[in-house]
Amino acid sequence: MAHEKSVLLRRKFDSMNLHEFQGKAILKKYGVAVQEGIVVDSIEAVVPAAKQLTEETGTSWYVIKAQIHAGGRGKGTVEETGSHGVVLAKGIDQVEEKVAGILGGHLTTLQTNGKGKKVNQVLIAQDVYYPGPTEVQEFYMSVLLDRESGRNVIIYSTEGGMDIEHVAEHTPEKLFKEHIDPRVGLQGFQARKIAFNLGLSGEAFKNMVKFVPALYNAYVGIDASMFEINPLFKTSDDKIIAVDAKVSLDGNGLFRHPDLAALRDKSEEDPTEVEADEAGLNFVKLDGNVGCMVNGAGLAMATMDIIKLSGGNPANFLDVGGTANAERVEKAFHIILKDPNVKAILINIFGGIVRCDRVAQGIVDAYKNIGELPVPLIVRLQGTNAEEAKRLIDESGLNVHSAVQLQEAADLVKAVLA
Repeated sequence: MAHEKSVLLRRKFDSMNLHEFQGKAILKKYGVAVQEGIVVDSIEAVVPAAKQLTEETGTSWYVIKAQIHAGGRGKGTVEETGSHGVVLAKGIDQVEEKVAGILGGHLTTLQTNGKGKKVNQVLIAQDVYYPGPTEVQEFYMSVLLDRESGRNVIIYSTEGGMDIEHVAEHTPEKLFKEHIDPRVGLQGFQARKIAFNLGLSGEAFKNMVKFVPALYNAYVGIDASMFEINPLFKTSDDKIIAVDAKVSLDGNGLFRHPDLAALRDKSEEDPTEVEADEAGLNFVKLDGNVGCMVNGAGLAMATMDIIKLSGGNPANFLDVGGTANAERVEKAFHIILKDPNVKAILINIFGGIVRCDRVAQGIVDAYKNIGELPVPLIVRLQGTNAEEAKRLIDESGLNVHSAVQLQEAADLVKAVLA
């Protein structure tokens, strides 16, 4: 449960994900060399895009990449066609067919929880595996915050193009970390150290020394929470380029970057979570059977624990905030009840500044506006005017189970699920 909590908090409050093509566009602005490509969202645009890419880069082979917010696209499968999410077209005559096998289909990867994500856009990228005087190499590099040290860290490895978790587990000696002192930033000797540890020399070494600070500047400049380049590629002519780019933005810094906030692709998110966000509710869908409505993230976590201990599983995280009025409660009810797995709803409100009797009136009014709830409702109110709130709910004539103590609420959850 602790791991689930940490993932939950990171998902909801910390980050906004970008598509690969969006991440690469940001990197280019900071002088980072990337694999060039053109994104398309229709079959009609495919051949013109491929021709344009050939004119700009000289490529005659094309890498077709599904654009979804999930990793493992190359090994993933499109449900409708059986195509992988990343394929190679060995000529312009193959491009349209390869794109047709991906665009509009549902791509399932190890990171999509067994459900296919619809591919609305495809990136047509240049082939970088062209022949030359030296062998090509694939590396791994990411920049993120090390919460333990309180510093940004560059994680890198010679084992690029594969699952970095596998590398960390089986060959940890091939994984390197370079922590950045926030007082002085990334230093030149650190960039040289990274290039050396990756076994580079000559022109490739020099290009890596230029690449690392450009990548780090991009990470800091856009208030990112993570930049992941996998693979980071050394071409046969010793160029260092980002072939892929996974970018997460720090949600707390988006107010400084309205241009980046506009890049949000809501089609990649759970529609219920998008609806809740637009209503000002902090909501994350889970896989349980008890809906939660709570004021405050900390109390929400405790509520999820008590549901688990009572024999249920939380169906969501929902923080209505400090203003639990009838309108917000009614909206929260509608969002929770969209999940067919919900068998009961637990409202757990602590009245500190907000009075419990006002919250209770909001719950009663919302219930009456909806009509009849299809599942049992347990309401636990604690704090200012809690007893008055309980009496108000008990005398409302509605089918609501009220409680004051948390254990009492837990027992009611257990009873209605039995």
